[in-house]
Amino acid sequence: MATILLLLPDFALILLGAAIRRWMHLGDHFWQGVEKLVYFVLFPALLINAIIRTRLDLAAALPLLATAFAAMLGGMLLALLPKLFTRMPALTYASLFQCGYRFNSYIALAVAGMLFGAPGIATMGLIVGAAVPLANFASVWMLARHGEVGVWREVAKNPLIWGTTAGFVLNLAGFMPPLPVLAFLERLADASIALGLITVGAALRLSGTSGVRAFSSWLLAVKLFALPLIAIGVGKLLGLSALNYQIVVLFAAMPTASSAYILAMRMGGDGKSVAWLISASTLGAMITLPLWAAWLIG
Repeated sequence: MATILLLLPDFALILLGAAIRRWMHLGDHFWQGVEKLVYFVLFPALLINAIIRTRLDLAAALPLLATAFAAMLGGMLLALLPKLFTRMPALTYASLFQCGYRFNSYIALAVAGMLFGAPGIATMGLIVGAAVPLANFASVWMLARHGEVGVWREVAKNPLIWGTTAGFVLNLAGFMPPLPVLAFLERLADASIALGLITVGAALRLSGTSGVRAFSSWLLAVKLFALPLIAIGVGKLLGLSALNYQIVVLFAAMPTASSAYILAMRMGGDGKSVAWLISASTLGAMITLPLWAAWLIG
């Protein structure tokens, strides 16, 4: 119960974002600006700030990342299964496929920080930085027949990858910035969590699954239940324990990323169905994530 209560502020911020968008009528341009600020400035600062302050155990990184990748690959395989039994437009299927394994980095880093502090953010940041390219490659590959987007360009300009890389380079070099710089990064990091979660709430959409409800329900079960179970099994098999084990299971239990909608729209896909599925997984994670966290922490 204490763990569940600990996560309530994060989910309250998501609901606040939904309420602000509904009742304050700030317009799409405002929310697009806030999301760019969080994505390109605040969250990279959060990653750098957490990683440079944390002692890293690189020997444990390989089984940690192997477990995270196994969970994502399990999501991809499970998302492929319905294709054998159902008929739907190829573009709709390609759009929804990515919702079986993509993850919301904002919520992942917020939850890791709330439960485990800077070491949790650093560990989650390592997973996110390594997993973003895999998620982008798989998603673009599935949608590639129906649109054009440069996957290498998308990966190369991803600020979460750059923030993670910069943090690890500084950490391994033993460089600690001057106190004013550290204070500056900490202020940006503090702002990133609140604004990031508010933008998640502002993006919630609860309509748009006409004709694909069965597939959407399957993907919700895959994302919120099957992937954490895969991470539990693989993590134990590879000998993960303590923080690494807890973080990778929580990573696997994250709802679908809002970037799945952006990619679907950019490549001419079924953005409306993807937006609904992202929203449903986010709202569902408000129930499942605290339960997974409570089970992990005991």
